[in-house]
Amino acid sequence: MGVSYPIPYEMLKKWASETPDKVYLRQPVNRVVQEKTWSQVHDEVLRLASAFLAMGLQKGDVVAILGKNTAEWFITDFALGAAGLVPAPIYFTAGEETIRYVLEHSEAKAIVLGKLDDTAPAKAAIPDGMITISQPYDTLPCDHQMTELISRHEPLAKVNEPGMDDTFSLLYTSGTTGHPKGIVVTFRNIGYSSTKAVQALGYSSDDRLISYLPLAHITERAMVQHVGLFHGCTVSFVESLETFPDDVRNANPTVFISVPRLWMKFQSGILAKLPQKKLDLYLKIPILNSIVKKKIKKTLGLENARICGSGAAPISPAVLEWFCTLGIDITEGFGMSETSGLVAVQYPFKRAKIGTLGKPSNGSEIKISSDGELMISGDCVVKEYYKDPQQTSETFKDGWLCTGDKGEIDKDGCLRITGRVKELFKTGKGKYVAPVPIESLVLENPYIEQICVMGYGLPQPVAVVVLADDVTETVDNKTLRDSLANTLNKINGQLEAHEKLSHLVVADEPWTIENDLLTPTMKIRRNLLEKRYEELISRPTKGGVVMEREVA
Repeated sequence: MGVSYPIPYEMLKKWASETPDKVYLRQPVNRVVQEKTWSQVHDEVLRLASAFLAMGLQKGDVVAILGKNTAEWFITDFALGAAGLVPAPIYFTAGEETIRYVLEHSEAKAIVLGKLDDTAPAKAAIPDGMITISQPYDTLPCDHQMTELISRHEPLAKVNEPGMDDTFSLLYTSGTTGHPKGIVVTFRNIGYSSTKAVQALGYSSDDRLISYLPLAHITERAMVQHVGLFHGCTVSFVESLETFPDDVRNANPTVFISVPRLWMKFQSGILAKLPQKKLDLYLKIPILNSIVKKKIKKTLGLENARICGSGAAPISPAVLEWFCTLGIDITEGFGMSETSGLVAVQYPFKRAKIGTLGKPSNGSEIKISSDGELMISGDCVVKEYYKDPQQTSETFKDGWLCTGDKGEIDKDGCLRITGRVKELFKTGKGKYVAPVPIESLVLENPYIEQICVMGYGLPQPVAVVVLADDVTETVDNKTLRDSLANTLNKINGQLEAHEKLSHLVVADEPWTIENDLLTPTMKIRRNLLEKRYEELISRPTKGGVVMEREVA
């Protein structure tokens, strides 16, 4: 039968009963924070659940959610679960093709629309006749308005009571290649992720979280939304990209989870105001050391953060070391959509273990196959890929998830990811190269924000890099080129002959979600980057550092 865990609605009811007047959700609207208590959220969830069923939706029906992170997103998700409906979140940055695919593949009967920067893709993708519900933000005209539905329906009398192996949600991957995969997450999976997987992190009702990474991604859904729900935490939201710094400071989080790209933006922002030489000098002076560290933490909004975390993609150990010098210890965690969240975490933080992902979380097992692939087992592992028995049989074998990641386990039992099994490429010399470890070395240079090492069929690999914001405006050309050249020479000195980079190409424009070169979770779309730069990196150069415009 397996272990049983609380279901999300049980936890909502628990906190609404035990701490009815405690603030649960904090939503900034027009720079005023609107607060909802546990009892208010509980009441709205039951009323919205009743409204969903009154529309004719039936237990097991799929309902899509498309919008930015808001208090209403949480309430919508909880209401769907209470009504026995299955949420299918869609990334709010998704284009028309992806939205249409998810709606068709999931066979969604309805869609809830929230805050969107661009409503055109949704308008083009939503089929005629689909039930539409709008959250209280500027979005598409809809059949129903969430606020009105809540006001005119009585709370649901009989809440759905799912079994552990019933479907909690359909989760669609961010699609690094091709169409996103639909993943069936069960109530056992989310229960495990919200309890056992995070025991080492010591969450409590005193913790304050901030929700801003896409809720369509398992990291945010499990580690913020549902961990916050299961442990009674207060959760704040962000109003916009422009207000993000103020909103983080206002939230004053005790746990702050982010992705490598944002940590690197924080780093470049600090260095733009306080160059490395001056920063090093200040940190050497005892009376200034603590003042500088405290000011930086306060500026970032992290002065009271007991845990700072990084996940969803690899982060350079050099970046983690750099933040350590400022008194900001970033604990790295590992998980996948297929593991419904966290599998391993480097906590309590140990500086000597930077570069590892810590030990498996309570209840998860890991092992390395004979060909170096990381395998995972336990209640974290999801049920299957939706409507894809072939992919399911290839990925889930004898109770183990074949992750596709190459990994190592050190003598202390700590996990290290060394690349992707399928990301190896063969150079023209017939030698295989793993790009991820090389990319991690290049990212030690603080002027570089993004990188992709490629070189299938070439004599030697090439690194295409994107500079951090404003670098070309704040750093003179000679200093920049010298720094990049030194990085190239340094890392080539650490690599095997067949891995050495022939040169660095500095790209003209950043890789973004909008130009489709990043997934919504900020991972590079390696296949699209290789296609985009294929001709460019094949052109002969004198080596060293070259700008894209110089060889284009």
